[in-house]
Amino acid sequence: MGISTPDQPNISTTLWRSVADQQHRRYFFELTHLPNTFWVSMDKLVAACLLATPVTAKEWKTVRFGVEGAYPPFSWTDASGEIKGFDIDLANALCQQMAVRCELVAQDWDGMIPALLSRKYDAIIAAMSITDERRKKVDFTEKYAHIPNRFVAARGTELTLTPEGMAGKRIGVQRATTHDKYLTDNFGSSVTIVRYGSADEAYLDLKAGRVLALLADASAIEQGLLGKEGGDKFDYVGPALTDRQWFGDGMGIAVRKGDPDLRARLNDAIKALRANGKYQEINRKYFKYDIYGG
Repeated sequence: MGISTPDQPNISTTLWRSVADQQHRRYFFELTHLPNTFWVSMDKLVAACLLATPVTAKEWKTVRFGVEGAYPPFSWTDASGEIKGFDIDLANALCQQMAVRCELVAQDWDGMIPALLSRKYDAIIAAMSITDERRKKVDFTEKYAHIPNRFVAARGTELTLTPEGMAGKRIGVQRATTHDKYLTDNFGSSVTIVRYGSADEAYLDLKAGRVLALLADASAIEQGLLGKEGGDKFDYVGPALTDRQWFGDGMGIAVRKGDPDLRARLNDAIKALRANGKYQEINRKYFKYDIYGG
């Protein structure tokens, strides 16, 4: 049988009697009559404390890099199907520095970021420029290279980089790149932009005369066109292009926005490779100058 109190009829008789003196009984009575809002608030407080508890960063044992395999000298696929290039060597060196296993996942350029977001791999290392537009979807490490961009055409070709000078010209570019955006924004209404899935396809059309000129980064042009058989028939046209609005802050490794710990580890590894000379060793293997830039 319970003892009735003014507002609480079901307090146990034994429990009530165990609160010996009147002062303590008053405290007991007040505690048992706290409003429901108090307990709701306590629930919220406990939940907030749990959310505030630091979450342990993911322990990375393997890092999967998305690579293109069709953009020499950064990456290309040899006759045996093996992907090689600057990005590949750098990815392996980064994994070694971070003491993790390295996996390379080939991906067409157009699907690079969507495949990252769908977790096909953990990061993109594919000569990808760091731009504000891409930052809306992914995060980037600090730059690992910064290379000027150039137009290339048959020797003797004249090209004036104004809407009037470009009017009616057929200009080739790799689809969905910073070069594509630059052409579209500056000359889209006056030129015919021919878009390609890979740089190699673009070089073939330039050699065949199906486009007047191509726009790409200078290192790719040197390795993929000028440095190959018949490359002496072509040369750069116009000035080097480095405008941040279109060409960003250099090339970086892209990661998902939910992986800040991986981004931090990659940044530390890039700095370490620059400091211990491994970066420069890889650089010299593929380029005659420091592609890191100022």
